[in-house]
Amino acid sequence: MEKSFRYIPPKPPIWFTVFWAGSLGLLLGFLTARGQHDLMLPYAIVAAITFSFLAFLSIKFAASKIMAAAFCAVALFLPALFYTGVAYALGVAIFGWILGLMSHWLSSGSYRLNQPPYATSNEVLWFYSFRFICGLIFLFLIAPILIVFPLSFNKEPYFSFTQGMLAFDPNAFSIRWYIDILHNGMIDPLAVAGWWTDLWANSQWIRSIKNSFIIGIFATLLATGLGTLAAIGLSRSEMPFRRPIMALLISPMIVPLVIIASGMFFFFSDIGIAKTYIGVIIAHAILGTPYVIITVTATLVGFDESLTRAAASLGANPFRTFFKVQMPLILPGVVSGALFAFITSFDEVVVVLQLADVRQRTIPRQMFSGIREQISPTILAVATILVILSILLLTIVELLRRRSERLRGISQT
Repeated sequence: MEKSFRYIPPKPPIWFTVFWAGSLGLLLGFLTARGQHDLMLPYAIVAAITFSFLAFLSIKFAASKIMAAAFCAVALFLPALFYTGVAYALGVAIFGWILGLMSHWLSSGSYRLNQPPYATSNEVLWFYSFRFICGLIFLFLIAPILIVFPLSFNKEPYFSFTQGMLAFDPNAFSIRWYIDILHNGMIDPLAVAGWWTDLWANSQWIRSIKNSFIIGIFATLLATGLGTLAAIGLSRSEMPFRRPIMALLISPMIVPLVIIASGMFFFFSDIGIAKTYIGVIIAHAILGTPYVIITVTATLVGFDESLTRAAASLGANPFRTFFKVQMPLILPGVVSGALFAFITSFDEVVVVLQLADVRQRTIPRQMFSGIREQISPTILAVATILVILSILLLTIVELLRRRSERLRGISQT
């Protein structure tokens, strides 16, 4: 029986691992100074020396990567707990765990396993440098969203972390701002009788949530119908002036929203639908239609037109052909476009500022008013709920995209 050959990368010298561990410590020490210029250099030097020493000990005495990670985590956690507090100590322990795994990974040469054996040192360096830069960009983009989550549980009415939160004191956390979503605007929040009617009729946030869903659902239905029909028409080769028409239909994605909102306000005022639900729904449908057109058009690229010709040859009329043959195959693209249109409507604020009044106030409009009129962490609680909802919707979009690719025979790699 022949044995399969496995590539065993060469182990680098010990200074290589110590150098990169020290570089990680240098970066973390610099960030730990939190903008205090006189402490940046001392913190960076101390952290670099500490991480280099721990990496050296991990290479020499740790038998496995788990032991190395546990050793570095404990070695950083205990001093930090004694000198600072639980919150900072836990954060440092996480980086200690990463340091131990990284030290074992570098010292064993495993970092070369996902590279071809003939790759040069510069190629390997660029491979990981590029991914590190992408990771920093992703962290820069996602960090403001992640900060909202813990701040929404702040017991105090502040938009910053209190000392109790940093110390992980249970008394510093509360769900009061989530409860305020229901109680804000109610006549008697503690009443037992008639509380549901009071909540449904008077709560400001509940009214905004109702408006957002009503406007979003109807705008999505309108945008999906118009966008799907437009995409099917533009996908036909005999359609004249396809490119100018496509550019015109997707122009709401390009033109600044302030200009669109101003133009809609003057036009809708002349025809009498400004400051009405119908006006806001039509405006949101106009903004969502380009997303439907783009997603459905992308789905129609892989559609086999011979299927519609075969259905017509068997006696099916155009409506039956569309609903029985074409629609099932392009349904993932239609649903994806509808979800994008709904998200666009649900998050839109500029058009609502000009076209809606108090009766059509949506969640983003209510948040905008809360920032200007009364600063309250309730906004953070609502933002957390919106982020979770957006993540769920985008997850559905991704699942539908993969299903569409499977239906079209595109393999997943």
